[in-house]
Amino acid sequence: MIEAFNVSKHYTLKEKKSWFRYETKTLEAVKELNLRIDKGEIIGLLGLNGAGKTTTIKMLSTLLKPTSGMIIVDGVDIESNPMEVKKKVNMIAGGERMLYWRLTGFENLMYFGKLYGLTGVMLKNRCENLLENMGLADAAHIPVERYSKGMKQRLQIARGLINDPSYLFLDEPTLGLDAPVAKHLRKSVKELAHQQGKGILLTSHYLEEVEELCDKVYIIDQGRLVLEDTPRKIVETFVKEFRVTVEVQNASIAQMEFVQRRMQDKGASFVSTEAAGGYVFEVISPFDATPLAASACFEMGLEVQRLETKKPRLEDAIIQMSEGLSA
Repeated sequence: MIEAFNVSKHYTLKEKKSWFRYETKTLEAVKELNLRIDKGEIIGLLGLNGAGKTTTIKMLSTLLKPTSGMIIVDGVDIESNPMEVKKKVNMIAGGERMLYWRLTGFENLMYFGKLYGLTGVMLKNRCENLLENMGLADAAHIPVERYSKGMKQRLQIARGLINDPSYLFLDEPTLGLDAPVAKHLRKSVKELAHQQGKGILLTSHYLEEVEELCDKVYIIDQGRLVLEDTPRKIVETFVKEFRVTVEVQNASIAQMEFVQRRMQDKGASFVSTEAAGGYVFEVISPFDATPLAASACFEMGLEVQRLETKKPRLEDAIIQMSEGLSA
């Protein structure tokens, strides 16, 4: 497992005030962060731009040295033995960075593999297997500059797996990708964690992606941890609103008034509008009112044309939480 104990990262900046005078100030990018990643689970790290997500990943992957605190990877102190930790971790960034475009996919993997000390037949076989697993075998000897965005990102994942790491840090892995390609990458991330037992830390602005993938989420604001929990519990904590939309045909005013009273008696709000041949009404409640709305319509003999339930999502919870932090 990876454990971070009270990890902070400070930068000292010089700001020019005049021709001969500079003022020194300290920027606290990460403040006393505690975090844990177990093998076989996917952890989400969320926050606004500038919250400290990328700085945190760089510290966990040995690219930055913490100002204070301790990071332990499978019992190894990251500061006292960084080379041992490098064997256990790797990082994949979104976009089209961290690849050499003039090299082929195979040459890229060979190059990065040699940086990790891999050589000979073992390295060659690993490169070929990774390209095959990522669906890039046919493009192995084509220059990366001719790859599509999706192919480049799949090659990035292959590069991140070249040292067979126990832990992967994914910084916006689906950034700018088309929906089918992003879906394929999410499937690959699930397989890496749940089938191959790799611990994964994921940052993403796509909250549906985080909700789908992550077992646990850490939310940081201005470098400080403000919440740690599962996506489901975060939603339950911050969002208390369900919306049910129902379209009915051949309804009378009396029937709609009955449905309205039934909803309001249970503490739900009710708004209806006339539609072609009937009504559309919306029920807003702190609970899932779908069974209640369906039951009331059935009791009145209403012909239901459409029934949609909008359950609260992680995005709704983050918005509610952000409003609370800024208040």
